Amino acid sequence: QLPLVESGGGLVQAGDSLRLACTASGRTLDYVTMAWFRQTPGKEREGVSCISSSDGSTYYADSVKGRFTISSDNAKNTVYLQMNSLKPEDTAVYYCAAVDGLGLPRFWYEYEYWGQGTQVTVSS
Repeated sequence: QLPLVESGGGLVQAGDSLRLACTASGRTLDYVTMAWFRQTPGKEREGVSCISSSDGSTYYADSVKGRFTISSDNAKNTVYLQMNSLKPEDTAVYYCAAVDGLGLPRFWYEYEYWGQGTQVTVSS
């Protein structure tokens, strides 16, 4: 098991920034890929970004490239998602996810562990 707890969501205006945090408990993040997904009502959960703990490699969805940055602090068992230049279309519930192993899985069904989600709302 790998309990995950997200924090940092909120209501902001377009152009603002937010930083989401996801803290894991129970064990370290060695050989774990961490990811952020987002979901709006009626739509499938969308992969936003992920990071591999083995080599720090990252993936970003085209919709967030250049605006979002994923990073990890293994000493704190925490992964961050820095979101800049936020747009109304970024509004969603953001979920932290994790899976044991290497690589950069991009789809929600490839992940084993999930946080409870945090709401991000961007007003125009």
